[in-house]
Amino acid sequence: MCSSDLVLMAEDQGMVRGALATLLSLEPDIEVVAQVARGDEVVPAALRERPDIALLDIEMPGATGLEAAEWLAAELPECRILILTTFGRPGYLRRAMEGGAAGFLLKDAPASELAAAIRRALAGDRIVDPGLAAAALSQGECPLTPREHEVLSASREYATVAELAQALYLSHGTVRNHLSSVMQKLDARNRAEAVKIAEENGWF
Repeated sequence: MCSSDLVLMAEDQGMVRGALATLLSLEPDIEVVAQVARGDEVVPAALRERPDIALLDIEMPGATGLEAAEWLAAELPECRILILTTFGRPGYLRRAMEGGAAGFLLKDAPASELAAAIRRALAGDRIVDPGLAAAALSQGECPLTPREHEVLSASREYATVAELAQALYLSHGTVRNHLSSVMQKLDARNRAEAVKIAEENGWF
């Protein structure tokens, strides 16, 4: 009898996690050995169960799937990583691949593709949706400097320039200059639109 490929699944929605695990259990060569609902539970579970491959959602409590992928690649490099998400954002794809992921799959892909993707990843292939890959290549890197990125990210939580300045220990003028530069680079009419553009591209 052939040995099974061992799978860890990280997904915060219990119904989705259970459905995927059931789907994979129908495959004769795949066994789901761990299921977690939080990003910060991925590495401990992986070190305990030693899976061959990890399926990671992006949006999870505790840590994102992208963060968990980086930690897992460092702690258990022999474990292959597939990001499975509803968020087909080019920036997420770029970060996933830079973080050590072997593939990036969208949840709306046909169910039959998941088991095939697992086998391909374990065989050493990289699995990426062609349209998403093209979008990531055409998009390029995030155009913001680290400080501009920090200011824009913080502006989701702090409404006024004064609050931003206090939170980031910057002068009001410096905050305004950074926000102005961000809006110019992203061709945004205002701060809210700049935040939306960055979120849609997966830059946060």
